[in-house]
Amino acid sequence: MKPSLIVFDTTLRDGEQSPGASMTREEKLRIARQLEKMRVDVIEAGFAAASAGDFEAIRAIAENIRESTICSLARANESDILRAGEAVLPAARKRIHTFIATSPIHMEKKLRMTPDEVLEQAVKAIGWARQHTDDVEFSAEDAGRSDLDFLCRVFEAVIKAGATTINVPDTVGYNLPRQFSHTLAQLLARVPNADKVIWSVHCHNDLGLAVANSLAAIEAGARQVECTINGLGERAGNAALEEIVMAVRTRPDIFPVGIALDTTQIVPASRLVSQITGYPVQPNKAIVGANAFAHEAGIHQDGVLKHRETYEIMRAEDVGWKENKLVLGKHSGRNAFKKRLSELGIVLESEEALNGAFARFKELADKKHEIFDEDLQSLVCSEAVPEQECYRLNYSRVASETGEVPHARIILSVEGEERTGEADGSGPVDAAFRAIEQIAQSGAKLLLYSVNAITTGTDAQGEVTVRLAREDRVVNGQGADTDIVIASAKAYLNALNKLQTHREKLNPQL
Repeated sequence: MKPSLIVFDTTLRDGEQSPGASMTREEKLRIARQLEKMRVDVIEAGFAAASAGDFEAIRAIAENIRESTICSLARANESDILRAGEAVLPAARKRIHTFIATSPIHMEKKLRMTPDEVLEQAVKAIGWARQHTDDVEFSAEDAGRSDLDFLCRVFEAVIKAGATTINVPDTVGYNLPRQFSHTLAQLLARVPNADKVIWSVHCHNDLGLAVANSLAAIEAGARQVECTINGLGERAGNAALEEIVMAVRTRPDIFPVGIALDTTQIVPASRLVSQITGYPVQPNKAIVGANAFAHEAGIHQDGVLKHRETYEIMRAEDVGWKENKLVLGKHSGRNAFKKRLSELGIVLESEEALNGAFARFKELADKKHEIFDEDLQSLVCSEAVPEQECYRLNYSRVASETGEVPHARIILSVEGEERTGEADGSGPVDAAFRAIEQIAQSGAKLLLYSVNAITTGTDAQGEVTVRLAREDRVVNGQGADTDIVIASAKAYLNALNKLQTHREKLNPQL
C-alpha cells in the first residue's frame, strides 16, 4: 500500500491574504466544514497573532472541526507561538506552524540577523511550540533562494529540537521543477534524521510553476503538500489543491503516494471559496472550471461519445461535477430547505439566520421558476450580514432609456435613519453607485466590478462582486439578484459595510 499524501490546506490563511479576500469568522467556519467533509488532513485556519478576528476564527474552527488537524501559523517568537497555542487549544488534533526566513536577502534586509542568530531563534521557536503540542511544523521561509548547506544546518537543529514536519517553501515562486526536486532530494539525503520527520513543500505561483514544483517535490520524497482551493493566495497565488490531488490520483504510475481525500467534494469546495472571497473561477481552469469537461470540437465530441477516455483522463463525477437539477421551488417547506442546505454543507448558526435565509429563498422562488444548488449557495453567501451593518438598501429606482442619461434614486437605511440619494451615470449601475456614494461619502475607490450568471437561463441570478479600497484596506462585497442593478447595489453596500469594520492584519509569506 502506498502512503497517503498529506494534504495541508492553507486557504484560510495564505489564501485569505489575496487582496480583498478577507473572510469573517462565520465564512471561515463554513469553508473549514467543507474542507473537513473533503477529508483534508490539515487545515491552516489562520495566523493567530495577526488580529483578534483571526484568533477568534481559529478558535471557532478548533472547537467545531474534529476530523482534521487544526493549525495556526506563528512567527518564530514566543508571543506569536503563545497566541497560536491558545487559539488551537480546543482542537481534537492541533498543530503549531512556526517559521523564520533563511535566505541571504531575507536575513540581511528584512530580519537584520546573522545566520547563527536565525538558527538559534528557530531552535527556540520549536521549544516554545512544544509546550503547546507535540505536532510542530517548521518552515524555512524563502527556502527556494536559501543556501543548501545552511538549510541543512537549520533543519538538522530543529529536528533535534522536536519538529515533526519540515516545510520547504518556494516563497516567491522562483524555482523550476528540476531544481526544486534536486533541492528536496539533497535535503533528504544530507539532513541527519531526515527519515524521522514528514517533509512538506509550499510553492507559490509567480512563474506559473507552483503545481509543477509541488509535484516534482512529491516525486523526490515530499509527503505533505501545502495548497489552497482554486490556487488562491498572495500575488499570483499558491499551488492549487484540486490540480495536485487529481494529478496524483490520475497518475498512480508516476507518484509514490496515494490520495485519501473525497475528491467528489472538490467542485463544491471550489464554488464555496469563490462565492465567499469574490474571486471567480476562470472557465478554462483545470478541474473546477466550467469548461474543464466541456467538448465543442466535433472530433472531440465524436470521440467522447464513442469512448469517454479518448478525450477525458478523469471522470467529471469524480471531482464533484453533476447535472444541475431542480431541487426546491416556491411550494417547498422550511424543513426541505434546511435539509438541502445541510446536504450542501451549509450550516446556519441560529434559527434567526435560518428564518432569514428561508424568507430570501421564498422571495427568489417567486422570481424564477427553477432553484438550483448554486442559487442556494449564493443566497446564503451574498446575503450574509456583516458584523456591523451600517448601510441597508430600502428602495431602488433606476431609469435607463435609449438616448437618455441613466438616472438612479436610492433610499438607504443608514444606522436606522432613512436617507435618499439621486445621481446620473454613464449606465444604470454607475448611476446607482453614484447615488449610494452621494449618501455614504465613503471616499472608497472602486477596484473591481465583476458579474457572473449563477445558473443558465434568462431568469438566472446575477452574482456581482465589488472590490473597494480605502487607505490601506481592500474588501470584497457580494450581491445576488435576478435584477443585475439591485445585485450591484447590494454588492456595493456589502463592501461598504465591511469597510466600516477596521481590521489590522499581519501578512506573513511562506
